Formats: sequence, structure tokens, C-alpha cells
Amino acid sequence: MNTLSISELETVYDHLAAALDKAPEDKRELFLVKLALLSAEALGDPQRTTALAEIALIDL
Repeated sequence: MNTLSISELETVYDHLAAALDKAPEDKRELFLVKLALLSAEALGDPQRTTALAEIALIDL
């Protein structure tokens, strides 16, 4: 599995933040769900995807 450098993660974060800002406020949740599903499909591992969802819930 490939990992991203800190610089690459920062670039992805910046792009995601900008994309979220572009989404209409009442559609942001839908955008995030679509992004999660597209990411899960790209990852190709449903168990890993659900584990990542649990990790993302930590310290919200």
C-alpha cells in the first residue's frame, strides 16, 4: 500500500477544503458521502474502508 508524504497530505487537505467550500452548504454532507464512496471504490477494500470510518470518528 502506498503512503503519502506530509507535503502530499497537506496538498490533499487543501484541495479537499477548497472542494468542500465550493459545494453548496446544504449539499456538503452529500459531497462528503460521495467522496467517501469514491474513495472506498478506489481503495477496493471494504473492511479497510469501514475501519478508516471508525478511526475518523475518534476525537471529533
